[in-house]
Amino acid sequence: MAEPYDSVSEPIPISLIAGRYLLFDVNVVTYLRRSHNICGSLIGGIPQHPQQNVFLGLPVELMPEEAMLLVKKEIGYIVDDVAWHTQRFNTFQGEDRQKYLASLRFQGLKARKIAQGDALKRADNALRKLAISKGKKSDPSDATPNTSLDDPPDHSSDALFESDRVASPAPSSTAFASSEPFAITPSTSYSPSSLPQNTSPPPDPPFVPGYALFEHLHSRGYFLMPGLRFGSNFNVYPGDPLRFHAHFLACAFEFDEEIPLLDLIGGGRLGTAVKKGFLIGGEDPEADSESGKKMRTFCIEWGGM
Repeated sequence: MAEPYDSVSEPIPISLIAGRYLLFDVNVVTYLRRSHNICGSLIGGIPQHPQQNVFLGLPVELMPEEAMLLVKKEIGYIVDDVAWHTQRFNTFQGEDRQKYLASLRFQGLKARKIAQGDALKRADNALRKLAISKGKKSDPSDATPNTSLDDPPDHSSDALFESDRVASPAPSSTAFASSEPFAITPSTSYSPSSLPQNTSPPPDPPFVPGYALFEHLHSRGYFLMPGLRFGSNFNVYPGDPLRFHAHFLACAFEFDEEIPLLDLIGGGRLGTAVKKGFLIGGEDPEADSESGKKMRTFCIEWGGM
């Protein structure tokens, strides 16, 4: 139904809506996660379960640091989504509209065909297991020593389970008779061939104090997620957050900024209590290195806990 994630081409449009950087295409989200260690946060509701808030879906919201990194590396560019849709869909009529509706119908028919095939396979497997279980029940080797094979079987004790001996009917063909396509809710309202171009881009994401630390850790292969739940700027993972726990709680500071001692104590104790290191970092404006300004990072762990 959807294009594979490896068909995504760079640069990638990042929708700017009400000051938030969003991604609506699941292929783009998968591509950035696998290829560039960019995860974002799911903030959308799931159509089938709109009232729950445990498992969320598209769109994915990027942190300003993530959006800035993608723009800086020319992996993505910012698109004013409201202006784009106003320009695009005011003229979305006639033949273009019919093609779009036809593509949704084709995807819906394909989804129904796949669902029907899966249902038939499950029904066939269930009937096969039922036939095997019945064959085991009627196996002569399971007969008791006092029972003659020539005597008719006594089913008086199985009266309550008479329905088990009735052959189960094949799945009704009426359940699969409908040819109506499934309702498709596309995550994007435009096809990849008509992605918005970067002709008049909005300003790049504003510089945030934690970007230098974010870029420093990202360049070393770490995955970074928002650290609000632990009172930090970022949660730092050695691999994909779906597979690993965070190793560090990272807080960014100016290089000459005075850090309250209680912040160090609280961060160190919290990090140790949740089995993570409390990492602080800042950019030394006077240090020179081949790759630019040098980052200094320190990890604090609380002993005796």
